[in-house]
Amino acid sequence: MIKTVIFDMDGVIVDTEPVHHYAYNQHFKKLNIEVSPEMYASFTGNSTKNTYEKIKANFDVVEEIPDLVETKRNLFNDAFDSKEDLCLIEGVEKLIKELYSNGMQLVLASSSANVTIDRVFTRFGLHKYFTHLVSGEDFPNSKPHPAIFQHAAKLSGTSVENCIVIEDSTNGILAAKAAGIFCIGYDSINTKLQDYSKADIVIRDFSEVNFDIIRNIKN
Repeated sequence: MIKTVIFDMDGVIVDTEPVHHYAYNQHFKKLNIEVSPEMYASFTGNSTKNTYEKIKANFDVVEEIPDLVETKRNLFNDAFDSKEDLCLIEGVEKLIKELYSNGMQLVLASSSANVTIDRVFTRFGLHKYFTHLVSGEDFPNSKPHPAIFQHAAKLSGTSVENCIVIEDSTNGILAAKAAGIFCIGYDSINTKLQDYSKADIVIRDFSEVNFDIIRNIKN
């Protein structure tokens, strides 16, 4: 029986990807580099630090990674604060509240920075529903490395057999499976060029799952 649901954030709880895309592209222009859509899609699920490690490996960028991360984060924060139409993914708030009210433990495991997670959770009043918030910036390796999900499961006190992950990215799905956790792939219209073939099940709308369905998933 499932006792803990581990949520990704970007593309699952809130669609901040357009804000990230804007911030990254503003920064890429300043760096005078051209990142293809295919390369950008490969960054999905990576922390900002790991993304810039890949940028430095592929382009002649002299700035140090902490400086690159800080510049992009400032661009993101400015865009986030000014974007009035930012909203939660349709159906996810209802699912979160239903799971919470039925005693399901909820944990966040996001590649986003702690400050970004806090901004999103504060803006939408989500803190009370989640027992733990785990950021990818606290791990040396991003998804598809399983460390973030292994840590999330450990914090929850729930064995991986009694956890599930909800993810929208190829890297996130691979990370969940590498951690030995059942994975629901959320095939969102907002998430581009991702492979859901390794997910245990795939949904396209949060109305397809509820507390009873999730509780009885066999890992």
